Amino acid sequence: MGASDLALMLWLYSWLVIFATMGAALWGIIRRPNMLKKIICLTVLGDTTYVFMNMVGYRLVYPVTPPIIPNFHPSPSYISEFVRHSVDPIPPTLTLTGVVINLAVTMLLVFIAVRNYRLYGTLDYREISRIKKEVGEGG
Repeated sequence: MGASDLALMLWLYSWLVIFATMGAALWGIIRRPNMLKKIICLTVLGDTTYVFMNMVGYRLVYPVTPPIIPNFHPSPSYISEFVRHSVDPIPPTLTLTGVVINLAVTMLLVFIAVRNYRLYGTLDYREISRIKKEVGEGG
């Protein structure tokens, strides 16, 4: 088994781990009644999506170079070689934007969860729904 076969196996294993983590996070969002667990699973799903986006932009060639041209030679061979070996700069940029948005959304959800806990004494949405029906606030 050569080094390229090992790198390919590691690449495929990474994809498998990403999709398994996404599946576990989705399962936690759908199946868990506790709001705090849903928030944690949503954060894990977002972080896994960022890793997924960065892996999409990565080139599986050696050597990989950053998308910076230190000295520009206008020859077509230089440009094609640069494009073939450089990492796509768009996914890390979108990841940085997504992390900031994810932080804001997570803080909003945590605020809502704290507010619900103060009002109803629980984070289980089934219990909150039952209490709201008993009190007559609607469903």
